[in-house]
Amino acid sequence: MKNGMKRLALLCMALVPLAGSVSACQKRSQVVNYEVPKEAEHTLSFFGNKYEAVNVEVIEEIINGYMDQNPDVSVTYESEKGAAYFDSLRNRQQTDHLDDIFIVNHDTALEFAADGSLADLSELVKYVPFSEDMVRQMTSADGKIYWVPTTISAFGLYCNLDLLHAHGCSLPRTLGEWKDVCDFFVKKGVTPIIANNDISLKTLAVAVGFYPLYEKGMQEETFAKINRGEETLSKYLLDGFTLIREFCDRGYIDPSEALKTEKTSDDLEIFVQGEAPFMLTGVWAAERVRRMNPDFSWRVVSYPVLEEGAVLVINPDVRLSIAANGENQELAKDFADYFLKSENLWRFADHQASFCPLADGYEPSMAEIQEIAGSYKKQVSVIGADSQMQFPIWDILTETSQRLLAGQQLEELMEWMDAQVVER
Repeated sequence: MKNGMKRLALLCMALVPLAGSVSACQKRSQVVNYEVPKEAEHTLSFFGNKYEAVNVEVIEEIINGYMDQNPDVSVTYESEKGAAYFDSLRNRQQTDHLDDIFIVNHDTALEFAADGSLADLSELVKYVPFSEDMVRQMTSADGKIYWVPTTISAFGLYCNLDLLHAHGCSLPRTLGEWKDVCDFFVKKGVTPIIANNDISLKTLAVAVGFYPLYEKGMQEETFAKINRGEETLSKYLLDGFTLIREFCDRGYIDPSEALKTEKTSDDLEIFVQGEAPFMLTGVWAAERVRRMNPDFSWRVVSYPVLEEGAVLVINPDVRLSIAANGENQELAKDFADYFLKSENLWRFADHQASFCPLADGYEPSMAEIQEIAGSYKKQVSVIGADSQMQFPIWDILTETSQRLLAGQQLEELMEWMDAQVVER
């Protein structure tokens, strides 16, 4: 065991393998403590939603690297799985028990910044060569920076190449080709698209609805109008949700199955069985799929939702924030500064099968997602939760998707969605 590992306390909240001497947590939450040496005078708490072995391993490496350079500091990392993480994070914020460092998403960053819970990280960002697009995303309406991205995640269409080729089907590159392949498999009695109850459908709707805005450079102006109530969200997302309803009606997606399918867990288990040609989920799950050893060749591509091409949906992700009123705020910023070193960001993003948010780095090494990397470089993309939207877009679209899967009519659904934007 490395010396640094002796100073690391990992609190494991899910059934996942860990690096080091402990192979896995049990069914109940288990606290794994490594010996903290006497010279550690300060302790930083870090709360995050990265819990899979491949992610925990690289977080451990970064934390250990920091502690090797700072022997008087001990860092504890605690993780919790999926949507439950953000429920716990909100509870900690509401009870004034935020950790020193934690991960936010678009919606929680808006909430926490509004009530003064997040420290301004503007000075920290000055020394990190983020891309201009990422700096714009980070900068809030008041000109401050309350979070910093460590990855840019993407959402893609996983394709079972062997299954497609066995039936004489090509990888779909346009919406028409995708529908043709799906129709073929429906006639064979196969539901062609595996979708989950969270990110699959909302990112598909965003790809269809927002791409014309990004293509014309109108997204900032349009989102500002929606923020002010001058335009409705449904004006831009109706086409996307109409396409999803069509996919359900034509048997491309099984609504009842999708409604109970958890993201990057249940959906992956179904996909690796090799019976369906497509899956809609996060590209960051690609490494997990590879470790599941499917007995077929596969690839992840951008959503083929255009008449003449495809769209990549991305998000600034694993957003680090620091508690504004934390006793260890300056020390937490020092740790964040270390985490944001170019070599750490590149290594971390690559382990997430994601892009690096720095100006000069973006290509992950994994072969199955190289086509996604090409789309990213060409900037044929939209941001799923653009920071210009001053409302909890991620949560709203999750529930909108679930309501659609449950059978709510489109007109009523769009009215409900618009009401959420106004109310919040």
